[in-house]
Amino acid sequence: MATTSVFAQSGKITGKVTLKDGTPVSFANITLANTPMGTASDEKGRFTITNVPYGNYTLKFSAIGYASNSQTISIKSLVNTINIEVAENAEELDEIVVTGTMKAISRKESPVPVEVYSPSYFKKNPTPVLFEALQIVNGVRPQLNCAVCNTGDIHINGMEGPYTMVLIDGMPIVSGLSTVYGLNGIPNSMIERVEVVKGPASTLYGSEAVGGLINVITKTPENVALFSADVMATSWQEYNADLAVKFGKKNATSLLGVNYYNYSNPLDNNGDGFTDITLQNRVSVFNKWNFKRINNRVASIAGRFIYEDRWGGQMNWTPQYRGSDQIYGESIYTARYELMGAYQLPLDSEKIMANFSYSHHDQNSVYGDMWYIAQQQIAFGQLVWDKKISKSHDALFGLALRYTWYDDNTPATRIGDENSGTNKPDEIYLPGIFVQDEIKLGNKHKVLLGARYDYNSEHGSIFTPRFNYKWTPNKNNIFRLSFGNGFRVVNLFTEDHAATTGARDVIVTEALRPERSVNVNLNYQKFIPTSVGVLSLDATAFHTRFSNKIIADYETNDDQIIYDNLDGYAVSQGVSLNLDFAFTFPLKIMAGATLMDVYAMEKNAVGQLERNRQLLTENISGTFAISYTFSRWNLSIDYTGNVYGPMRLPILENDFRNEFSETYSLQNIQITKKFNNGLEIYGGVKNLLNFTPPANSIMRAFDPFDKTADDPVNNPNGYTFDPTYVFAPNQGIRGFFGVRYSIR
Repeated sequence: MATTSVFAQSGKITGKVTLKDGTPVSFANITLANTPMGTASDEKGRFTITNVPYGNYTLKFSAIGYASNSQTISIKSLVNTINIEVAENAEELDEIVVTGTMKAISRKESPVPVEVYSPSYFKKNPTPVLFEALQIVNGVRPQLNCAVCNTGDIHINGMEGPYTMVLIDGMPIVSGLSTVYGLNGIPNSMIERVEVVKGPASTLYGSEAVGGLINVITKTPENVALFSADVMATSWQEYNADLAVKFGKKNATSLLGVNYYNYSNPLDNNGDGFTDITLQNRVSVFNKWNFKRINNRVASIAGRFIYEDRWGGQMNWTPQYRGSDQIYGESIYTARYELMGAYQLPLDSEKIMANFSYSHHDQNSVYGDMWYIAQQQIAFGQLVWDKKISKSHDALFGLALRYTWYDDNTPATRIGDENSGTNKPDEIYLPGIFVQDEIKLGNKHKVLLGARYDYNSEHGSIFTPRFNYKWTPNKNNIFRLSFGNGFRVVNLFTEDHAATTGARDVIVTEALRPERSVNVNLNYQKFIPTSVGVLSLDATAFHTRFSNKIIADYETNDDQIIYDNLDGYAVSQGVSLNLDFAFTFPLKIMAGATLMDVYAMEKNAVGQLERNRQLLTENISGTFAISYTFSRWNLSIDYTGNVYGPMRLPILENDFRNEFSETYSLQNIQITKKFNNGLEIYGGVKNLLNFTPPANSIMRAFDPFDKTADDPVNNPNGYTFDPTYVFAPNQGIRGFFGVRYSIR
């Protein structure tokens, strides 16, 4: 705080910012705390602040790649020379990541490009669950797969949800059956950060990591507030509450988090007779324990329970019609248990980590008059040896075993005909071994070599190699080249919601073979210091080619979904660019754009390869987040949004609806006020442009059981009830208001 002299005299501050060896630090931020005065150093590290009233101040320094510091100064003459000596510290402003290599490493030093998103980023557009929050991540899109029950999956670079592995603390918890529903059970309150890898990661993580992975790192009990609460409501009468409390003793600390979400107000603004969004009642409980051990060895265990009751359908549906053919409704009861843990073996000379996870997913669902009852259990164990072989070689050795048990009431596990009542649960053992060597070639070059061998109890041996190269010509430029293989073992009924809706029959023409992929990525990261702030660019070109790809055929028969291995190949390719501009004043702009070309080359009736664009995949997309803070009032404004280009949609024969969706944008604005006592209030508007998809997205919504579909007079084109024409949520503009409170 400044103290002004009696005569209100003023002077100027001049100086230079340098490293210990005298190297100038260009375009660094220099400010006087609690005042609007500040500047940036020039190309030679020199700076000047004028018209500074006499008094005492705190001079603060910050710049990307350098340790922030502050010092007390006294202004008592017309010219005051103050030189600032700083130290390089790339890790202070550069996140530590673990997903790319299974090792904790500075993001800049990682040979694998990893994007990191903190809870503060997702708070720019607060949402009840991670699934919705990811809509402001470039190249990542939450895709709705059902216009009635609003379940969905995550697309990365145009590749569908089953190609994205979702991990919690590095464990494959959300997969298979839970891919559809498990994402809605991850509250933002349990998230420390989210790491995203775009491109195959099967060498380290196995099946499902074909297109990329999302690793949700949960909060560490030692680093959280004693108590925190976040309660939000919207004008659509959605209510969400996150509560967290820390407790424990000297040798063990625990975080207990509870999330509750409720939406019980059916609306039909588009007038099709169906609920615009599903009604939901969900509770999630998360508890994590960290134990203190000698030499800071790791020991933790965490558990999570989720229960959700959701339904969507005709507005007059009630639970008494569940499973009947009188009034159409899709009702899903989900109960889910998860357990995961990590333990570092008590060895003085070696770092060996044991990890385990277990999940039990129980689902009782009905789609109109079709029942889908399913259970899934996944047990996973992994032993990883992190070994520094020499100054230049940093190795990783791992053993993994995954066991999947799955049972349902569909042909996937049925023995005999539909009335036999006999099931044989599907059991898959997937042991694997992997090795990785990170080779440092001087100060500018790094090579990562890896290989994995898995043996699937149904499909046999699978080998996936990996190559990554990183070149850092200087601290402001980084190049990364990645090459890798991926594989995926498919279970349609656990991952494709459309296969269980009841609107179409499912046809599997043959025993499906595992999908394989080959991917090449070229990534360039650049930091540009300027006089008004620091601009960072992250550009990627990617190409993935699939063989044996399984594509759902909606077009051959309007009443069927036909699954078969592609007799040809498929490609996902494109370029993406992320921009992050942190200004010297309190403005921050983050923006990104992705241009994609996703298609399949498959044989037509005469045996010639024919190009078909992938359904529900946009050619271009973009995201942005603009934030400005009024420091004097502890007030901030966040303007966020995304833009999606046209997608090819699943249409019926002679369909009158457009084959391609329109370009659309979902935009949001929020104002947040922080108080000094740990209280924070926020509010704003979601979907500012009030965009909603066409009202006729559900074909023949008035006849969901096709009771009059065969009427040639009133239905000459033979249309049937079909809710698969969906590309965006039906939820229009709405206001929201929330309160956060924490005790440190």
